[in-house]
Amino acid sequence: MSEGASVKQAERIVADLRTISVFADLSADDLNWLAGRMEEVRYRGGEVYGRPGDPAEYLFVLLEGELQVERQDAPGSPFIIVTAGHVTGLLPFSRLTNFRGTARASLPSRGLRLHKRHFSEMVSRIPLLGQRLVALMSDRIREITRLETQQEKLMALGKLSAGLAHELNNPAAAARRAAQTLREAMEHIRAVSMKLLQYNVTDKQRETLLQFEIELLEAFRNSSARALSPQDPLEISDRTDDIASFLEQHKVEESWKVAPVLAEAGVTRPKLETLTADIGDPLLNNGLRRVSGLITVFGLVQEIDNSTRRISDLVTAIKRYSYMDQAPMQEVELHEDLENTLKIFAHRLKTGVSVIREYDPNLPRVCAFGSELNQVWTNIIDNAIDAMNGKGELRIRTVRDFDYAVVEIADSGPGIPKEVQSRIFDPFFTTKKVGEGTGLGLDTAMRIVLRHHGSIEVKSQPGDTRFRVRLPIQQPKAQAQEEEVTAS
Repeated sequence: MSEGASVKQAERIVADLRTISVFADLSADDLNWLAGRMEEVRYRGGEVYGRPGDPAEYLFVLLEGELQVERQDAPGSPFIIVTAGHVTGLLPFSRLTNFRGTARASLPSRGLRLHKRHFSEMVSRIPLLGQRLVALMSDRIREITRLETQQEKLMALGKLSAGLAHELNNPAAAARRAAQTLREAMEHIRAVSMKLLQYNVTDKQRETLLQFEIELLEAFRNSSARALSPQDPLEISDRTDDIASFLEQHKVEESWKVAPVLAEAGVTRPKLETLTADIGDPLLNNGLRRVSGLITVFGLVQEIDNSTRRISDLVTAIKRYSYMDQAPMQEVELHEDLENTLKIFAHRLKTGVSVIREYDPNLPRVCAFGSELNQVWTNIIDNAIDAMNGKGELRIRTVRDFDYAVVEIADSGPGIPKEVQSRIFDPFFTTKKVGEGTGLGLDTAMRIVLRHHGSIEVKSQPGDTRFRVRLPIQQPKAQAQEEEVTAS
């Protein structure tokens, strides 16, 4: 409201201000001064009163209704909600210059606003109000920082969850397919075994066929024995054709299925000729089909074993990564933590990132909060992969430096521009596009490293960006105990 407002309007504004705790105990003169410079505004439900980039010029006192502010990258999910009785908008000494999101009235709302041109005089004239508004600004910064940090963690968790879901889905799907095929293979073996029982088989024929099965299955199980057989694709292809030709000559059913299995198992035509001479053609058909079925079963069992082991390894990596069910402060193995973090990012490394490890074999364990340090490695590696657009060289090096352990993570990306290198650890600063980062990852990493009485620095040029984290091997005893008690 302008200075020429009517007395009645001014009295109404004063009465409204007295209902707000920040202004309630101010003197009549101070309230009258504010009333002469404030104006009343009203918004319809759903009305937008500020868009990203619009200048922020007013202190706003909400008297009725509700206001919400949404980020550009998260429409429909307000990160600021202001209810009646609160002060919002631009505050004295704030560096806010523009709206950071879309501001709208979620309900029909009424409020008072004061233009920033009056701030200097207001703070000088009413110092108590100035102190209260500064305190409000500090509270708002803490709350926004908390919300931004939470969003950063949720974004990181979303990335990790998506990656883990992808990594777990592959072996899970493979195990399921193998289990389905295994059922079919067992039905096949049962059928041909029943046919074999219909023959009048001599003890010698039975023993010869059994020995043939045992030799092939043993060779299949024994990786060293399998390695002795030629694995050249062309040679296996030629052997498959040769075996298929032999099987067709001897009227073996489904020779196109049996031949590749026998060839992979190292069977040769001369061996089949010897077997045929010993057991005869009548037994050869179902005998070889039974053997190929058994080999298939063992292969499927091995595939299921490998798939479930992969799932188990991933679950173990997640547990170790999060230090689930473990003490907060303990001696951690940095190499193991780095490897667990790399497993978490396996789905992104497969696209073209080669990892080069230069680990110091004599690096001692470090006394630390393991799950927190893993956030440091996660944020740095995540940024490195993003910087390289998923293709390049990720180098991880560890070394002991007197009483400190040093972890250096480097990437072959385009580098960080010199003019912004000094700001990359600042909260909310990011070089990523809108919606791809909140600018809190490296700030979080810095705070965690400092909490461990360490240091983190960056050196960057095109093709070589290095983050160097320096951590004390032992934490100061008194403080470590105090922090452990606090964390628990």
